[in-house]
Amino acid sequence: MSTITQKQVGEFVAEDFRTAAVFTQYGIDFCCRGNRTLEDVCEKNGIETSELVDRLEQVLNSQGNQTIDYKSWPLDLLVDYIEKKHHRYVEDKIPILKQFLDKLCRVHGERHPELFEVNELFTASAGELAQHMKKEELVLFPFVKKLVKAELADIEVEAPGFGTVKNPIAMMMKEHDNEGVRFRKIAEITDNYTPPADACNTYRVTFAMLQEFEEDLHLHIHLENNILFPAAEKLESKFC
Repeated sequence: MSTITQKQVGEFVAEDFRTAAVFTQYGIDFCCRGNRTLEDVCEKNGIETSELVDRLEQVLNSQGNQTIDYKSWPLDLLVDYIEKKHHRYVEDKIPILKQFLDKLCRVHGERHPELFEVNELFTASAGELAQHMKKEELVLFPFVKKLVKAELADIEVEAPGFGTVKNPIAMMMKEHDNEGVRFRKIAEITDNYTPPADACNTYRVTFAMLQEFEEDLHLHIHLENNILFPAAEKLESKFC
């Protein structure tokens, strides 16, 4: 068991995304804080290590639907997938959620003042995510694609203005951490997106959409932090 307990949470999810459901059930952040070992998260969260290991092994040894093996994808394909699926998702959902949250504050804010804080947190997240994704699309992702092409053509890569891919990656990971903290706060305020007894349909739909948004963000950040970024750094090292 000692070997498995020293494995990082993000590594489990990178190898089999079905384990994400297990970590989520135990309140363990596998995306922004996926660099912690199983032993560390168990100690931090007061979880019996053997219990969590058993749950993970049940998933890993099951013959159910196998998840997509993102680690086997070429990096340029993974970049395109993240941009077209997750970046577009964020762009599509933000205006809808902002509209719904504004309405909830107007109609239900007097009885549920916590909605104003949720709205403020989400609005801040929306602005930060928009800038974050543009930096990836204009700076980081094109360089990753350039690395892939250079490896295939067996040619050198001109040093980027940012020095090394590690620099924008460090910035992106810091911003991922900020969003992780923000959404943990939203989940806490909303009692894990549980609408109150007097909630109308819009209220319920908004909370369901917020929860879906956070879940998509978890996968989005996981694909970058635990798969794309380490692979990009490894690829760049071949040209040093």
